[in-house]
Amino acid sequence: MRAATLNEKETLNLDPHQVRQAETQKQAADGAVTARLPETYQWLLVPEQASPQASITWEAVRLSGSDSLAVRASKKLRNEESLVPSLGSTILRKYMDDVPLWRGNDAPVKLLIEDFARYLYLPRVAGPEVLVQAMRDGIALLTWQSDTFAYAESLDDSLGRYRGLRSGQVISISPDDAGRLVRPDVARRQMDSETPSPSPPSSPGSSPQTPGARPESGGGASPASVERNPRRFHGTVALDPERVGRDASRIADEVIAHLAGQVGAEVTVTLEIAARIPGGASDQMVRTVTENSRTLKFTTQGFESD
Repeated sequence: MRAATLNEKETLNLDPHQVRQAETQKQAADGAVTARLPETYQWLLVPEQASPQASITWEAVRLSGSDSLAVRASKKLRNEESLVPSLGSTILRKYMDDVPLWRGNDAPVKLLIEDFARYLYLPRVAGPEVLVQAMRDGIALLTWQSDTFAYAESLDDSLGRYRGLRSGQVISISPDDAGRLVRPDVARRQMDSETPSPSPPSSPGSSPQTPGARPESGGGASPASVERNPRRFHGTVALDPERVGRDASRIADEVIAHLAGQVGAEVTVTLEIAARIPGGASDQMVRTVTENSRTLKFTTQGFESD
């Protein structure tokens, strides 16, 4: 390139002053082109499709600002909610039910990611990791039976059961995961069928009774002692706000699972949140938290001045 420039100068027979003038004019022209580019490429064409049955339309959005084209386009899409940087697990479940995206009783992780990359009527997420995080959150949710889904490593077609079926706990998922999300009602039925029934309690030293035989006086557990067995449990625990998923998963595995495994047990889990904000909550925070609380079906929620 340097040799070609020198040859051009020699061919044109330019003196040093003319060379400087030519270089100055070239730099000015390059600067003008660079300044005109944002004005030239200022329209962003966004494909839209309201539903699977609707036709595809194109929306023209004008870009502004002095940033690079990619940065301006990304900011505009985020502001217009045409590019989703994060997706709630309950919102993911809603799309899976409404479209629907289920393949029978489950939805493979890979196919679900392909669906969001292919179909315009689904939210345009920033990347596969957005969906993966929504899946992780949904599987770890303690209210997965009503709000989200379970996870299985694979499906045994011959036995009609899911292998590695898990729910209510934090698990690791990647965009190329071979597992699948499972409908909560189907997962609950399999879990219930595979949970061993608890054996009836027996007092030390008692012997098995034959059918129809009456227990001897002084032997076995009396009706009064059976009645004294505890029938209710309640507990309150404080969770680390920065590790809610981890703590909730341990509670689900080490406490709730044992209670729910009892035949006929009715387990109710309520998450109570109390926050003090010394500097006051901004309008944006109030709107975001209130809307998310409604989406997650909070029974009660609200901000207070005092």
